This record gives sequence, structure tokens and C-alpha cells, in this order.
Amino acid sequence: MTAERIPLAGVIGSPIAHSKSPLLHGHWLKTLGIKGHYIPMDVAPENLETVLRALPLAGFVGVNITVPHKLAAMEIADLVTDRATLIGAANTLIFREDGKIHADNTDGYGFIENLRQNAPDWDPKAGPAVVLGAGGAARAIVASLLDAGVPQILLTNRTRMRAESLQSDFGAKIKVIDWIQAGNILEDAATVVNTTSLGMMGKPELRVPLDGLRKGALVTDLVYNPLQTRLLREATEMGCVTVDGLGMLIHQAVPGFERWFGTRPTIDAETRAVLLR
Repeated sequence: MTAERIPLAGVIGSPIAHSKSPLLHGHWLKTLGIKGHYIPMDVAPENLETVLRALPLAGFVGVNITVPHKLAAMEIADLVTDRATLIGAANTLIFREDGKIHADNTDGYGFIENLRQNAPDWDPKAGPAVVLGAGGAARAIVASLLDAGVPQILLTNRTRMRAESLQSDFGAKIKVIDWIQAGNILEDAATVVNTTSLGMMGKPELRVPLDGLRKGALVTDLVYNPLQTRLLREATEMGCVTVDGLGMLIHQAVPGFERWFGTRPTIDAETRAVLLR
């Protein structure tokens, strides 16, 4: 009788050394007593398909996908979920027993679950949402906000053409606003989301004037390094409800872990603490 194979998973990107995913999944594997491993892999774009096709042969049950491979991974996959198709990118791959690669995107799920956990009174239907940025992350956020029932999304990006491209994909509920006008639309917003890297450690600050934020609005930032960005600090001072970006990273990891290792991990204070060390 052959011994049971140890399930392997990991995260593929380039670069990948900064990723907190191995810490997160490693913590869950350890606390749940699962004999498995989660490994960071730096893979060049030209080698992505070769690596993805080989991994199941080595005992891998799936991988997370990060920059710059999210679009390419979806195109390589044999099966793609509706939400990954809608977002136009994959962040979670499941290697099925029949050899097929199944692609999903859990970014939007992680975003909404983070809000539900940390701002339980948030009502998506309360008014328009302002979304700053129109990159890959923004697509997942826009899709999930519309699905949650946000009536309108005011979308603004430094390059207007990218915002217009997103508008053409998602339709009439998206209104594109020039970046220079971003500060002027905040007073209309019940929800404000920064999907850009502005404000991240080593990146320029988000310079949008925030004096229009309305008290009680929900403000969240996908940046989690630093945990309290200028946007979140000023929003808190103005009486807004704020949610940091670390919870999205944690929540988006749950569906993949459950599919790969057969157990749904719990999210608690210790989970966050592991990522903040």
C-alpha cells in the first residue's frame, strides 16, 4: 500500500519574496495539524505554463497567483469560474484529479468578507461608492461592490482611459471621473475604496484631498503596509468607519485553503498577529 502524498500548495509571482501568503497558510496548516506545505515560487512569465502543468505531478493540489501572472494564469486554465471571467484575472488555481487546472478569483470575495467582519453595519445600498484606481484589483472590487448592491460606482484613475475600459466592461452603473476631480466626489460617497498602491511603503502618498469625506461613510484601503495609511488615519479623524486592507488578504485566502487541504480555516486575532510580526 502506497503512503498518502503530502498535499503541497504555494504562491507564484515575480517577485514573490515579499508575499505574506506563506506565513498565513503556514500558520493555518500548523494550527489545524495538517501535514502539508505552502511554498513561495518566483516564476518568470515565459515559464509559467510549463511550471503550472508540472506542479500536479509533484504533488501540488493548487496555487495562488499574484502579479504579474493573474491574467496569464486564467488563459492557461482549462476551466474558469464566472467571477474570474468577469474580473478578467485568476488568483487561485485548483489542480483537479483529472489533470485539469481550475481557475478562480477570490479577491472580491475577500474584500466583501473583510468589510462584513470589520464593519458589520455597512450597508452597500446606502449610496454611491468611490473607487480610486482602475487596475486589476479595482476590477475585482467593482465586480464585488455591484454584486453586493451598491447603486452607483464613481470610478477615478490617474489614466482616464483605463477607467473607461473598466466602465465599458461593467456598464451603466459606473461613472468615470477625472482624477483631478477625485476630492470633489467624496461627499457623495457612502463607501470609499483605495485600490491603488498610493500610500504603500516606498510609494508616493495618495494626494487626493479628503476634506469632503462624510461622517459615517465606510473608508477602506487595500494597502496594508503600513496598516494605517494616511487615508485611513484622516478618515478616522473625520468620523468615518475605517477598515484596513490586511483582512482582505486573509479572507481571500480562505476558499483556496479549504479546497486544497479540505478544512476551512478560522480567522481570529492570532491570524492577524502572525502577519504583523
